Amino acid sequence: MDALPKDFKRRTRCDSAASRPQFTNCPTMIVMVGLPARGKTYISKKLTRYLNWIGVPTQVFNLGQYRREAVQTYKNYEFFRPDNEEAMRIRRSCASNALKDIANYFAKEQGQVAVFDATNTTRDRRGIIISFAKEKGFKAGLASVFFIESICDDPDIIEANIMQVKLSSPDYENYDKEEALVDFLKRIDCYNVSYVPLDDVKDSHLSYIKIFNVGSRYLVNRVQDHIQSRIVYYLMNIHVTPRSIYLSRHGESELNLIGRIGGDSGLSSQGQKYAKALCEFIRGQSIKDLKVWTSHMRRTIQTAEALGVPYEQWKALNEIDAGVCEEMTYEEIQEAYPEEFALRDQDKYRYRYSKGESYEDLVHRLEPVIMELERQENVLVICHQAVMRCLLAYFLDKSADDLPYLKCPLHTVLKLTPLAYGCKVESFYLKVQAVNTHRDKPTVSQCYCHKKTRGSSHDRSSASTKLE
Repeated sequence: MDALPKDFKRRTRCDSAASRPQFTNCPTMIVMVGLPARGKTYISKKLTRYLNWIGVPTQVFNLGQYRREAVQTYKNYEFFRPDNEEAMRIRRSCASNALKDIANYFAKEQGQVAVFDATNTTRDRRGIIISFAKEKGFKAGLASVFFIESICDDPDIIEANIMQVKLSSPDYENYDKEEALVDFLKRIDCYNVSYVPLDDVKDSHLSYIKIFNVGSRYLVNRVQDHIQSRIVYYLMNIHVTPRSIYLSRHGESELNLIGRIGGDSGLSSQGQKYAKALCEFIRGQSIKDLKVWTSHMRRTIQTAEALGVPYEQWKALNEIDAGVCEEMTYEEIQEAYPEEFALRDQDKYRYRYSKGESYEDLVHRLEPVIMELERQENVLVICHQAVMRCLLAYFLDKSADDLPYLKCPLHTVLKLTPLAYGCKVESFYLKVQAVNTHRDKPTVSQCYCHKKTRGSSHDRSSASTKLE
């Protein structure tokens, strides 16, 4: 085996915040605009999940939560009447508290993007937000404030949003459904009285995107920097059409059987049985217009071929590149490179194999796949363990620390159904036995002990539980 390059440690170890990619030169404040039931919270949560997944620390500040903490008992829509002076005072105080928390998030928690999820329907409120950003020095100008206005005049979309999301909020816990619907419609009327949309002339100096009727049309103005362009691109690719995404690893491979990582081997006999079982499962689901994607590797292609339907190959879906460790067992890796074995345990997400990739690299490689998944309806993705972990982490909003340890067993299909504020997950084991390739996250004491012993016989015997 070739010796590791002299600079191996320096290139693979990424254990400081300074080594993480910076997508913004300054904090960016995203400000939602629009009447209630226009999907602002849906957009806020989805955008936040995406930005965190690509490595941009982002947090949502939902004004409704501040209001519910300040006024714990909701009576009716009259709280939102513009002539209710006491309520207006409370609402202004909540907005002020949210802005203060945003400032603290940027200053003390090193956040890069904050999403202010509120109606922000008046020019006065938006002016206060802009002044706040200038005062806090988020950038010498308005480029750090980006508005997202959701405009919808389709009554069917509005009613569907109210019924699916709003009536299940804590505000309507003890309400009859019809009674709650009437109250919420009156609440919308209260906002409509003073609603002033972003103006294409008066607000031409601002950076914003307008989304009409959940994506039937867009208007984009003055995109100022990289993060804003990423946000616009993402928002123009998402949709709310009901669909399901099926994730499956390839069938068990010949290298899986002997505990070797990577490579490009074909399916084992059990893997071939799984490919047939997957075909029966997919037929049984009666999926409309299903698209099938694979990597360029033999084991995913052989799994897909058993389906008897067209499939598309994505190089981006190839397994994580283990570099000099390709086709080695974990015991061999630990014996040859004990210190690197321990380093990967310490930060599995950012650890990069020599001449290979890290999970962080893999996330960025998979971003085009995520964008296309957001554009599509029903898709079956046949991929690999590390790839499936990255995709699953996006849909389930998992952290970088959790991502490399998500359980994605062989011969199991995960059905993901995106919902308003999350994702429903159903797991289907297709009853074809396979080896277990999952390794639990090591404890701190294990990592320390492992690093100190530098490849002792004890460490070598436990290697298969550490580096996957």
